[in-house]
Amino acid sequence: MATTEEEAPDSRRSGPYVAAVRWMENLSDTQFAYLLLTPVLLLLGLIAFWPLLSTFRMSLYSDNLVGSAPLGEFVGLQNYVALLTGERNALLVRPFFDLSTPFRSALTVTLIFTVVSVFFETIVGFAQALVLDQDFRGRRWVRVAIIIPWAVPIVIQGMIFFLMFQPGIGFLVGTPENPAFLNRLGILGFTPLSTPSESVLILIVADVWKTSAFMALIILAGLQSVDRSLYDVGRVAGASKYQQFKMITLPLVLPSVLVAMLFRTIGAMRIYGLIETVVGCNTVPSLSCLVVTTFRGSRMYGTSAAVAFITAALIGLVVSVYIVKYADTETGG
Repeated sequence: MATTEEEAPDSRRSGPYVAAVRWMENLSDTQFAYLLLTPVLLLLGLIAFWPLLSTFRMSLYSDNLVGSAPLGEFVGLQNYVALLTGERNALLVRPFFDLSTPFRSALTVTLIFTVVSVFFETIVGFAQALVLDQDFRGRRWVRVAIIIPWAVPIVIQGMIFFLMFQPGIGFLVGTPENPAFLNRLGILGFTPLSTPSESVLILIVADVWKTSAFMALIILAGLQSVDRSLYDVGRVAGASKYQQFKMITLPLVLPSVLVAMLFRTIGAMRIYGLIETVVGCNTVPSLSCLVVTTFRGSRMYGTSAAVAFITAALIGLVVSVYIVKYADTETGG
């Protein structure tokens, strides 16, 4: 005798299905959100970490400069030791780390450029955001004027600064017979694009000119989220403009500042295009420049992979510091 539909066993009412449903019902809203995001996080993790792991695997092999194979024998961490101790500098286009020539060393150039450029970008971007946060006539046009440098492609930006500081062409650099204003002040010589220290200064100015607008936009978003009634309370309490900025504006906008600094720090540590278009990687090497020149020119694939992984590790360390600091500001620490 056939069983009716009501008497048919329903596997959904018992077994693993019921246990899974009950488990999901007991999850909090945050846990359930993470559960839904798990497939996306796994996909992004695969895309992000698989190339990184592949690069690390390559860095554990020696360079094969004579054979047809791209990599030599397994050497473990020897490539890293040779880079950090300076043993590999003689084989590289520019030293990886050498304090005696900081503006020709890839690691020191990258750190100097990152610290100085992000510092001035934060100050200039914060000042621009404070101006744009005010209500005045023509504010839209001022916003457009600030955003224009950020919209300029890196290649065009590089050519602009290359021509401005090119001897005999640029108006900022003169000749010994007819020195320009910066030459008279002793800030720049007559061939700044061939001098590593002066070239780093030019690159910092170029980067601040372009990317301070990016900082300003993120900080401006934080400023406009501040409750305006807090300033009314401050004025009633007799707080000055500086005290309102110190006690209201700065603490509330600090998370936005940290986010902007995080993005710009990552970008500054990966700098390559601006250097290549303005002065060239041979004059001012960065970590990214060293990876490209070592990989393309010398066929030192193991060493190039080691430099790339060190760069990624440094960026990861910086990101971790920013995340910890951001968590402290969010919790009032």
